[in-house]
Order: sequence, then C-alpha cells, then structure tokens
Amino acid sequence: MIIVMTRHARDEQIQAVVDKIRAAGLSEHVSRGTERTIIGAVGDERVFSPDSFELMAGVERAMRVVKDYRIVSRDVHPADSLVQVRGLAFGGEAIPVIAGPAAVETPQQMAAAAELVSRFGGKLLRAGAFKPRTSPYAFQGVGVAGLEYLQQEARKHGLPMVSELLDVRMLDTFLEFDVDVIEIGARNMQNAGLLKEVGRINKPVILKRGPAATLTEWLTAGEYIAAGGNHNIIFCERGVRSFETSYRNMLDLSAIPVLKRETHLPVIVDPSHAGGKAWMVPALARAAIAAGADGLMLDVHPDPANAWCDGDQALNPDEFAQLMAQLAVLAEGLGRKLG
Repeated sequence: MIIVMTRHARDEQIQAVVDKIRAAGLSEHVSRGTERTIIGAVGDERVFSPDSFELMAGVERAMRVVKDYRIVSRDVHPADSLVQVRGLAFGGEAIPVIAGPAAVETPQQMAAAAELVSRFGGKLLRAGAFKPRTSPYAFQGVGVAGLEYLQQEARKHGLPMVSELLDVRMLDTFLEFDVDVIEIGARNMQNAGLLKEVGRINKPVILKRGPAATLTEWLTAGEYIAAGGNHNIIFCERGVRSFETSYRNMLDLSAIPVLKRETHLPVIVDPSHAGGKAWMVPALARAAIAAGADGLMLDVHPDPANAWCDGDQALNPDEFAQLMAQLAVLAEGLGRKLG
C-alpha cells in the first residue's frame, strides 16, 4: 500500500498513518520529498483498504500495490494452467468448442442438438435448464426435467455437459445430475454467495464476464471461487454493454490477451451472446480464435426459427458445420488444433 500525504501534512498526521500501519503488524517506509511525503506499507497489504487511509487527516490518496486477486494471478502461477473436463483440456494446444441450444426444450430437440454437436466436432454439449431472462414473462426454462434431457443426450454421445446455475439452492441438484461444467452467467458474475458455493466443490466452472464489468472486477470474481479451493475456473468473454445498438453486446477482443497476461487460467469466448445475430457469429468466432481464445461457446439449434429462446443468435446445422471447418483450418494455421 502506498499512502501519499497532502502537501501540508503535519508531522503528527504522518505519525498517525505510521502508527496505523504498525498496529496491523506491517512496517513502513517513509520518503519525504520537497512537496510530498509518501509512506509505503510493507507486508500483506490486504489487511487494509485504501479508504481506511484516505479518510485520515493529511492523506491525499492511497493505492494498492498488490492486486485484489492473487490465486488466479500469473504473479503466483506464471505457467498456464489446464482445466480438465472428462479428458478434455482447456488452456492447452487444443481449442474445445462448447455448443448446443440456449435452452433445453424437449427430449426430441436435445436429441437432435446432441447429434448435431457431435457430428460436426463439438466437444461439449451445453443447454440451459433454467434461463435468466430480462422479462419475468419470457420462457424461463423447463427446470429439472431439462437437466435430465441434457444428461441423457450428453452421456449417449460421450459429450461432457455444461449448464448454467442460477440459484445456490439448486447446486445439489446439479451435482446429483453430475453436470460436468457449471456455468455462472453474466448476471451472476458478482453474486458472491453463489461464487463461494461453487468454490467449495471440485467441478470446473465457466465464469462469464458481467455486461458492465471491468477486467479487474471479473478476475476478482474468479478469486472468490479460487479462494474456496476450486481452481478449475474458465473465464468466458461474452461482450459488454455499449452505446451501440447494431449488435447485442460489444465483444471485447482486447480482453483476451490482457486476461491471458493477467491470469494463468483459460479464457474462452461466447460470440453468440456478443453479436446476438447468427450471421455475426462466424466472424466473431474466427476473430476470437485469432486473438488467442482457449475455446468457444456457441449457440447451435437444429431449428433456430422455432427455438423457444435466443433463436436469432443460434447457428443452424449447415452454418455450424461450415464454421467448424473454417475454425479447424484457422487453428492449424496458428499452431493449435480444434477439439
């Protein structure tokens, strides 16, 4: 922690800051300049918040030196980490594609979706049994039955299953259905109670970026999970809110290299929720792979025109097949492989 005193700070005010640092078991380094006195708190600065000093007389500002996120940071784990899901690895040479409909609808729809994902090279099957919607009157998902349909088709085709957990009270149900990867959606990125609970289990977690979250806030949300003991975290960029109305969200491609510099954990991209329109998804998916993404999450539906949820952004079978062929070539050109 660095504490900058005001230009006219008195000796007793400087001493009060020093006393506060010492009382917490840390030591201080005082540098007296011609215009400012700067005090460094030496030790584990996480015992303090900058506000605790900025409210003191004579203090101009206080700044952290150590990041709020530690376990997920490259500072303590310089090498890339792999997150394993039933023999698949996120964060290595391979680029797994998670695909499936936004929502589980019927057993027949899930059977067709699973066959589609498997046939064209998708490695994980995703679908939401519970759907967070902007309107309380919109389709909210089929509930627990959806987990049953998802599990049946995922196991039949040998695909790990991915589904979004909205409510901590449903965590035991997700564990009973052995959901392979638990998704924490954008709306719940800073739901501390939910993050703490998935931090106590040994399941991979996809943590989506909130629509207005900074990268630091996103990483710190991941730290909540890691602090509970679960380090199997996959960060997922899915676009942030902007002033533009031509697309659903603004896909922040810059976040991929920045996050991969800041964290040792895998970073994947959901281009479907970013663009919000199926015709945008291939371009965004290709750009994400080129920018270094460790995987993709795609909305794919056997019949998007009749989807119960997010049909506009879902790829149809032909579009999915074409995109997967393009991504395979792109990945190879980058020295990686799809799948």
